Amino acid sequence: MLELAQSAFPQPMAGVTLAHYLVLSGAMFTLGLVGFITRRNLIIMFLCTELMFQAAGLALIAFSRYHLNLDGQTFVIFVLTVAAAEAAMALALVVLLFRRRESLSSEEWADLKG
Repeated sequence: MLELAQSAFPQPMAGVTLAHYLVLSGAMFTLGLVGFITRRNLIIMFLCTELMFQAAGLALIAFSRYHLNLDGQTFVIFVLTVAAAEAAMALALVVLLFRRRESLSSEEWADLKG
């Protein structure tokens, strides 16, 4: 018989509960949201967006582990793929703005219309 590396389901979360992960995820998302709203530097805004993506991914993985299925972890792989594409586009736009205006302020985007 074929012996698997793990013969049974993993144990449910024992010491650290689901609430701990959700509080951490909520704190990360809130920090990212506050940073995105209050800052005008495009690099900082981009990093805050990535922090919010990671917070959502952490919550999905915590729920997935709590319910002992792989659906949340599979979904996080797709979210990370979309985040990587978003990072490439954001970096290209930041480089374009810096070359044209020599500033990373988000107010400079209004001048690039048209």
